[in-house]
Amino acid sequence: MNDEQLIAELTPVIETLLERHIAASKEWFPHEHIPHSRGRDIEPGHVWSESDAELDGHALSPSVRSALYVNLLTEDNLPYYFRTVEAMFGKEGPWGEWVRRWTAEEGRHSMVLYGYLAATQAVDLVHLERGRMAQVSRGETPAPASIQEGFVYLALQELATRISHRNTGLQMGDPVGYDVMKRVASDENLHQLFYRDLATAAVEADPNSMMIAMEKQVRSFAMPGTGIPDFDHHAALIAQAGIYDLQIHHEQILAPVVLRQWDAGNIGGLTGEGAEAQERLMKRMAQSERVAQRYASKRAAAQAKAAELQTV
Repeated sequence: MNDEQLIAELTPVIETLLERHIAASKEWFPHEHIPHSRGRDIEPGHVWSESDAELDGHALSPSVRSALYVNLLTEDNLPYYFRTVEAMFGKEGPWGEWVRRWTAEEGRHSMVLYGYLAATQAVDLVHLERGRMAQVSRGETPAPASIQEGFVYLALQELATRISHRNTGLQMGDPVGYDVMKRVASDENLHQLFYRDLATAAVEADPNSMMIAMEKQVRSFAMPGTGIPDFDHHAALIAQAGIYDLQIHHEQILAPVVLRQWDAGNIGGLTGEGAEAQERLMKRMAQSERVAQRYASKRAAAQAKAAELQTV
């Protein structure tokens, strides 16, 4: 099935999903979630320090600051995500309507995150702005090679983003910050449901191509922040804190979506490359599960050791 045929086949599906999304979406306003009373003037040339942060008595860990930095810069790269998704889905009909709606909703995320960080100075705003300039100037984004790969990637990525935002909020120790992250995560959840169910319909319409796409995207998946300066350093801190790591990636993203929602191991009617891709995918999923189990064991051991030290 070529792209035009798949688009035509899925147009009734995307119409239904768009209607469902709009019905489930809640209107909200970034300025109502920003703690404006914590804001204060900043003199040009001021050098930020942790003491500048207005977090209601709570100190953020370096890992949480890294997560906020990465999360916001990821959202700020929206112009390039829009370009990529519109190129896959097109401008016309419900496909174009969805892309524009999704873009408008994603734009609120960077607005509310930046507003919160500017008011609280929870991170170094000079460092943040330099990172934004570098990220957007580079314009690096994941570039799925086909519309089928795009369906798979977007479903996995939106869920990963939701989890990252929510876990960041849980570790902030600031009720207002948690509210901001929860609000953004709620939008991302609706987005991932849209893409997940669109991909489910695509599997039914074109199982062979979708299986090939699924295997490739599971094998090569990367969050859309790889163009962020020092991304590997920040990603390591985020993983160490348990905000987003390989265990979470397997247990909360791959297993529920690929294995249960899409039921990848039991998709039938596959031939040639599709059948080979299914075999490779299931081997990779088993490998991913083993890695997740190792992460869980290491985390449990570290927690036990920390608890032991506290009792000494």
